[in-house]
Amino acid sequence: MKTPSDTRHGGSGRPPFNRGPGRGGPDRPLQPGGGGPRHGQGNPSSGQGRSGGQDFRAQDQRGPGGNQAGRNNTGGNNALHGARPQHGQGPRDQDQRGQRARDQDQRGQRPHGQGSDFHRPHRGDGQQRPFQRPQQHDAPRHNAETPRGTLWLYGLHAVAAALANPARRLRRLVVTEEGEAALIQRLPQPWPLQPERVDRGRLDQLLGRDIAHQGAALLADPLAPPPLQAALDRQGPIVVLDQVTDPRNVGAIMRSAESFGAAAVITQDRNAPEETGALAKAASGALETMPLLRAVNIARTLIALKAANVWVVGLDAGGGTLAGPALAGRRVALVLGAEGSGLRRLTRETCDEIAGFAMRGAIGSLNVSAAAAVALYELSRKPEAQR
Repeated sequence: MKTPSDTRHGGSGRPPFNRGPGRGGPDRPLQPGGGGPRHGQGNPSSGQGRSGGQDFRAQDQRGPGGNQAGRNNTGGNNALHGARPQHGQGPRDQDQRGQRARDQDQRGQRPHGQGSDFHRPHRGDGQQRPFQRPQQHDAPRHNAETPRGTLWLYGLHAVAAALANPARRLRRLVVTEEGEAALIQRLPQPWPLQPERVDRGRLDQLLGRDIAHQGAALLADPLAPPPLQAALDRQGPIVVLDQVTDPRNVGAIMRSAESFGAAAVITQDRNAPEETGALAKAASGALETMPLLRAVNIARTLIALKAANVWVVGLDAGGGTLAGPALAGRRVALVLGAEGSGLRRLTRETCDEIAGFAMRGAIGSLNVSAAAAVALYELSRKPEAQR
């Protein structure tokens, strides 16, 4: 791979802190936003994107853990199921209704019993139901036990790390007998709050039957996103996620970022998952120690990083081969694109360099969280003279 030169793409030989208006220079200082997660912000198209133009395309578009927006399965859909046979109707009438349903399926509707984002199921009286958006998997269910503005963290690593984080506001700790014993091994008592002992069925009812809570759940407030300067003040590379939508992918990337000494992870304020129990579980405690920033505009944030003398490398198959020793003298911001569509055009054009991996297998692509782990490991490699 060609060693990056001091001159960035675009023909400018000036240092990154003096690029003129619109380039993060003194004439127009850019202040990337970092607002926290907005209430009701969901994940309407997790793991899905435009076809083509990607490199580290997830083999399963839903990412590890398979997060996908739930379908609007309301039932009672006469347009799809057909009404029950009335008195005097014979098998021929039922066959005709079945043929009409199959014709509707062939015209692009979902299979029987599954709704669609753009389909309003009919009620039994022939009237249409109000439009309902599909529910995000692991989305917070606001009720008396989950007030607005709170979330349930679950899993031993996530709960222990949150209990040890003085910046986390804690509300309730619910554990089983086995979960409390395992939690004590990871974090000796006393804890910041008194645990509530329940059985496993109660935790299943509280969090959901399919949640792998390991006998421990913690109700807490989300962490406040730090400003961009907080990432620049820390040592190590910076990971920027351009519309990575699966919370399990984001959590796994945070875990890798913590393991390889990254400074922070930056996501977009929109089109990115908010803090959830699934994200914290995948992060395995890294959510409490790795700063998670939220930027209003990724391209402007990259320009601000350039102004701070950070070399921005976009991970994509269209460039050279990523070589950590060649970048040893620079501070790097590693940019990864969405699970399906990869880097967006403006994000790609804003990068100083595009690089990828030399793959030998028949598949030729990696899931975005796996690609982040490989890239962070490569950046941690030092030249032979420094080993």
